[in-house]
Amino acid sequence: MTDYLTAFILGLIQGFTEFLPISSSGHLEIAKTLLKDDFFLKESILLTVVLHGATAISTIVVFHREIFKILKDLLVFKKNQSTLFSWYIIISMFPATLISVFFEKNIEKLFNGNLILVGLMLFVTAIILVFSSKSINSNKYLNTKNAFIIGLAQAIAILPGISRSGSTIAMSLILGINKTEAAKFSFLMVVPLILGGMIKNLSEINTIYTYDLNFLIIGFFTAFLSGLIACKWMIKIVEKSKLWHFSIYCLIIGSFSIYIGIS
Repeated sequence: MTDYLTAFILGLIQGFTEFLPISSSGHLEIAKTLLKDDFFLKESILLTVVLHGATAISTIVVFHREIFKILKDLLVFKKNQSTLFSWYIIISMFPATLISVFFEKNIEKLFNGNLILVGLMLFVTAIILVFSSKSINSNKYLNTKNAFIIGLAQAIAILPGISRSGSTIAMSLILGINKTEAAKFSFLMVVPLILGGMIKNLSEINTIYTYDLNFLIIGFFTAFLSGLIACKWMIKIVEKSKLWHFSIYCLIIGSFSIYIGIS
């Protein structure tokens, strides 16, 4: 497989799985096994920054009006729903930040190449998605307590195979949050964490590699464009309460992951 085709495939995986409730980290663990670890050992850090940057930008593009309003209200110190929304995002970041600081390395070691565990976590994602479909429809809006609980769901999703978008949106729906609000909050709450992770990863690059710029460009634009499609698609899926459909896919890919892990 050529490096350019690999970049294209990884871009698609990152773009679609970052937003759809099927676990981007789980899919990337499977890709690491299928594409061989020696490729990832050389390229992973910078490629991770590029692909995550692409999906972060796609989120910003989709929600640019909401983000602009939040920033504008913050600059003029105007207290309203927009500034409260930014406060809820900050609250939601605490659990994931703590887990990342204290346990991320241990989790990486535990799950690295362990496709059986990844498959089992994909089964958990499937259960979460089915359970969320049983939640009672409501039009509640966010508050500090709910933001923190949704943040806990995001923290759990650091486990490869647990979908971040799936767990946070499912938790929002279980709490009775308005569906449109749930999707918007799920996608925007992760942007600061992605940007923070990108800075952390860049600081860990202590060896200069000769990267193929075309490789990175292909990965970036593939992830960006597929992320745009997936983000808009996911908003519609949440509004129509069809998250459970992805549980079937998670069961299939989870079974495949366990099969590869046993083999």
